[in-house]
Parts: sequence; C-alpha cells; structure tokens
Amino acid sequence: MDNSTDSRVQGFLDDLREVEPDKYAIIQACRKLVFNVYPGVGERIMYGGVMFSLNGDDFGGLFASKKHVSFEFGRGIELNDPNGILEGVGKFRRHIKLKTLDEVQQKTIAAFVQQLDLKN
Repeated sequence: MDNSTDSRVQGFLDDLREVEPDKYAIIQACRKLVFNVYPGVGERIMYGGVMFSLNGDDFGGLFASKKHVSFEFGRGIELNDPNGILEGVGKFRRHIKLKTLDEVQQKTIAAFVQQLDLKN
C-alpha cells in the first residue's frame, strides 16, 4: 500500500518523500509489511508519526527521527526476540531503529509484525 486513505498520513508521507527519501522508503516498506499481514489495519498521525491500530487498539507506529526510522511496538515486551534486535527498557514498549532500507529485512521486521497476532 503506497498511498494512505487518511489524508493526514498521506500528507506526512508526501512531505517525507520530498525531504527524506531514504526514510520515506523505509517507512513505506514497513507499512507494506503491516498491511500485508493485517489488511484491515487503520493508520493515523499521532506523536509525529504514523500510528497503526486494529479494532480500535493501537499496536505500533513508525516515526522518522533525525538519524533513523523507529518502528515502535506498544506491547514489544511480549515479542520473541532471540537475536536481541528490540531496544527499550520501558514496561511494555520496544522499538527497532532502522537506518537503511536493507535493515527492514536484516532486522526481520516482518517476523515481529507477524508475532503481534492481532485479530482482524
């Protein structure tokens, strides 16, 4: 899914494509993974990034920072992470920093998204 049905998300993506094409590519690759696994997912702009939800339950988001894109998992503490890819020390949330498009595959983003086991 290249375009968003949410006009604010689409505006964010359009702006990012113009200013930070590398981060735009990372975010688009991650969005595609999310929508392939959970076709009914909703997205909206929240906290300066793209927040994902399903059945009204927020489960994660993508945020572009100065040096990387962060894929945040709201219940990241519950995810199986045998290679220690997830970062963070909070009670629930974990995140993965992505600096290149290749890291989307190298850091097995698809495997983490599939573990969320959300009800469509």
